[in-house]
Amino acid sequence: MTAARTHAWTVGLYLTEEDGTTRARAVLDTGTATLTGRGTAHCSPLDIDIPDIGDELAAGRAMRDLSGRLMRAADRDLEAVGAGPPPHAVQAPLFGWPPEPC
Repeated sequence: MTAARTHAWTVGLYLTEEDGTTRARAVLDTGTATLTGRGTAHCSPLDIDIPDIGDELAAGRAMRDLSGRLMRAADRDLEAVGAGPPPHAVQAPLFGWPPEPC
């Protein structure tokens, strides 16, 4: 049995808004590496400008981008130690229905 271990990773979320566009940057600091995700939200000229909604959209998109980057880093690390999927394995799509079997 291995010893339990605890880590604290921090995520900083930085938002800027200018001319109806909100930009978000989500920065993950693991203590040994840093990953950054980005997201934007645009207010249509026909919509009411509600900054909180732009913040939520941009932040959510930045965190989704960060999540994808973290998963790709894990996939690369797994492959580096020979623990990736077999070369002939079909990857399931991230979204939607799985592909039809051949």
